[in-house]
Formats: sequence, C-alpha cells, structure tokens
Amino acid sequence: MQKMRSISRLRWLRTIMVEKPHGVMIGGAIGVRVRVGAAQKHSFTTGAYSGDDAIKMIVDLRSSSSGCVELKKKLEQCGVAASASPELVVEILSRFRNDWESAFTFFLWAGKQRAHSVREYHSMISILGKMRKFDTAWALIDEMRSGSGSSLVTPQTLLLMIRKYSCAHDVGRAIHTFYAYKRFGFEAGMDDFHGLLSALCRYKNVPEAEHLLFCNSHVFPFNTKSFNIILNGWSNIIVSPRHADRIWTEMTNRGVPHDAISYSSLISCHSKSSNLTKVLNIFRRMTKMNLDPDTKVYNALIFALGKARLFKEATNLMKTMQEKGLAPNVVTYNSLIKTLCKARQIDQATHILHDMLHHALVPTIRTYHAFFRILSTGDQVFELLENMKNTACPPNTDTYIMLIRKFCRWRQLDNVFKIWSQMSENGVGPDRSSYIVLIHGLFLNAKLEEAHKYYMEMKDRHYLPEPRTEEMLQAWLSGKQTSKFQTTDGEVDSTQPATNAKPVISKKSPQEKDFRRQPESRKVVRERGFSFWEQ
Repeated sequence: MQKMRSISRLRWLRTIMVEKPHGVMIGGAIGVRVRVGAAQKHSFTTGAYSGDDAIKMIVDLRSSSSGCVELKKKLEQCGVAASASPELVVEILSRFRNDWESAFTFFLWAGKQRAHSVREYHSMISILGKMRKFDTAWALIDEMRSGSGSSLVTPQTLLLMIRKYSCAHDVGRAIHTFYAYKRFGFEAGMDDFHGLLSALCRYKNVPEAEHLLFCNSHVFPFNTKSFNIILNGWSNIIVSPRHADRIWTEMTNRGVPHDAISYSSLISCHSKSSNLTKVLNIFRRMTKMNLDPDTKVYNALIFALGKARLFKEATNLMKTMQEKGLAPNVVTYNSLIKTLCKARQIDQATHILHDMLHHALVPTIRTYHAFFRILSTGDQVFELLENMKNTACPPNTDTYIMLIRKFCRWRQLDNVFKIWSQMSENGVGPDRSSYIVLIHGLFLNAKLEEAHKYYMEMKDRHYLPEPRTEEMLQAWLSGKQTSKFQTTDGEVDSTQPATNAKPVISKKSPQEKDFRRQPESRKVVRERGFSFWEQ
C-alpha cells in the first residue's frame, strides 16, 4: 500500500510538459507549460559543412579512431576548414575535455590552418591542467608569449594555471605561479591576490590560503574581502563551524568589519551543521548591526529551517523576502526543494517547483538531483533523465555519477552500463571520477573481471587511480593468481591407477587459515557513497 502511494505521488514525473518557443511539446516538468529558451545553435559554417555537421563529423572521427595518429590522418582528410570558425575549435575542445590526447591532436591540427585565439588557448590549457599535463600547458603559454605580434598571455591565463594546480593540491606551484606574474610583465594587485586565495579555498586548500593571508599582510593589507574568502572556505567548502567562528573572532580582534557576505557565510556554515539556534542568533545580531540581509542570507536561513523540517516557517520567510523587495532566486527554491525531497515531502516539493516555474525560473542540475534521489525505479530515473535532455538543463557528469552509484546500489548492472554508454553519446565523456565510481560499484557487485577491464581502460586514458582502487584490484589479482597456483599444484595425474592416487591437500593461505579466528562483527566505513569493511 505504501509503495502504491509512493508511485502515485511520483506520477507528476510522467505528466510534465514543457513548451519550446516554436510550439513543440516535449517531456518537461510537472504539469505546467513553461517557455524555455532553446539551446543556441551554431550559425557558422566550415567549408562545405554547417557548424553542427562539422562538430558531429569530428566527434564521429574520434569515436572511430584507434589512436591519435589515426585521428590526425582522418582530420587532414575530412575537408572541414577550422580556419573559418574559432567557435568550432572551442566547442569541440569542450566535447573532448575528458580525452586530452584527442583534444590536443585536434588543437594542433586546427593551429596549422590559422593562429589560435586566446579563448582557444585557454580551453586547451584548461584540459591539460585537468589531466595534470602541466609541462605541456606551460609549453602552450610560452607559445602564446613568443608568437608573432604581441603576447597573448593575460593574468587570466596564469590564474587558470593557479586553479589547476590548486585542484591538484599542488599549493607550492600555485603560489609560485602567482609570484611569476612579474616575469610576464604583470603587476600582481589585490584582485589577483584574491583570485589566488579563492582558487586555493575552492579546492579545500583552506589552511594554506589562511597561512598565505597572514604571511602577506605587509604586501596585501587585511580587508573584509580577503577574510571573507577564508571564512567562506571554512564555512561552505570545509564546513567547520569551529574554524569559521575562529576566523570571525580574528576579524573582530583585528578591526576588520563584517559585512552581509560575512554573515551569510557564517549562517550558511551553521545551517549546514543543523544548528538552527546558532543561525537565528547570528541573524538577530546582524539585524541589530543595521545590516540588511541579502538573498544569500535568506537562502541560508531557508535551508536551515528546511533541515529542521520547519517547512511552513521556511515558506513564510520566502514570502517575507518578496515583501522586502528581494525576489527568490533558483538557489532559494533549490534550498527548499532539496530539504523537502530529503524529508520525502514530494507533494510540497512539487508545489514549490510549480511556484518556481511560475516565476519564470528554470530548474537547474541541483533541482533535478533532488528529485533523482527520491526515485525508486529505473523507469522513473530514465524518464526524468530524458526530460532533462529535452530542456535547457541537460545532465552533466555529476548527474551520471549519481545515477551509476544509485544503480550499483540497486544491483541493476544493465542500467549501469546503459548510463555509461549514454554519457559518451550525449557528449559527456567519462572522467576520472566516473571511472572510480564505476569500478567501485562493479567490484562491490562481484563483477571483478569487468571492474578490472575498466581499471585498465582508465589507466590507458592516463587517469590516476585512487590508492583505494589500486589496493582493491591488486588484492583481487594476487588472490586470483594464488587460486590458480593452488589449482595447478593440487591437480592429480589421471593416468595413474586409483590405488596409487594420493589425497589432495589444499594449501590454504594464512588469511584462509585465520578466517575462523576473525571477529564476526567488523566496522564499516563509507567512501564515495559505498560501504567498505574497515581494513
């Protein structure tokens, strides 16, 4: 009965209709007709092909090529003139962003026909940095610097390298790149220093960013924005209320004023920690300081009330925002929808989504992810996934990773491989995180051969596996070899008479011998959404 009630509540997923500007009806969202801007089409032409045809042809060439050498030959014979359309290069590099070798092969081929623009260089450098090919990325920067005419290197180019180093947690090289501004003829100012701090904090290098802030106070004096970057890192990236309160106190002791952004960061931190009392106290303190709450502050408050399951109060606060002239944005609605879905309040979540669409706000990836988490069948998942493809919010890598993990938990491996194939078909090639989640999911479903196959494919693409993945598969391979050795060592010669046959004594490994001595209860640790026995 409960299952039937749940299915009836989810019928809105099958009744969604979204109207495109040209009157074409497609699958969309909850029984309302909404006009969504159509995806922009490429209007440029390349040789005898239109932009879309050229993109499709080059993507197909990569799929049918066994390597970069073959891809290069096919590009030279395809008849597409990349010199007529810089947008083509950027678009195809975006399609190849998880395959740096194919992207670089195409980039070099396009460079022979005309000089690259700054945007094209930045796209290629971003891909190389993502794959940790930093030497090749610096070679392109040198090419930008020493090319014909003026240098194409900008502060944004160096900031891009800083972000990629920060993503790889190579803080030393990120800081060294910042100090290399002078070598390229740039004077690093306060905005550039803020860019460095933001890049470090974005990828969880918050302690290093804080240390850098205090060590450079004589060059870059303390101000509210600098402290806000560190405060936001501890509040929203690390989510450590203790460190967030410490930075808040440090600002007070050093005479650095707090602004609305400071309060919104601290409120967001304590709301994520489910400390509603602290959140309300900070909000009251803010109003006493005559600081008008902005949309970010209200969003954090609504999220805190939603986590506490005070949905009526959260909805009333949204109305208060509108009365004060602050229009709720997509984040406001997502904050409420996410908490409602988590509490299994599907009807209320659907009503909030109706209101969101009524105010001409288009659902985002986070909106769809909230509803994906409460679906209970594969048909519902693929139906909502198809609706996403037909709207202005197509699924991204995070969407596919979440669904692979979900189907692995449900032990629906056919759907896992279906999702995996759809990633490449929709131009979202699998990246390092996708491979790791898939390998772990197959391993936990006892599909060890398939897990090893994708592990080798991952290494062939030059993705660095996690230590946990290495340990799992190496342990399986060693166990497989041991088992094969025991089978070979214990075989009986069938040509000998039965009377002379000796009983086969299996050689057990120390782990097998000590199996009965192990405790029956073992601790379970969670990692990347899966459960593992603690080693």
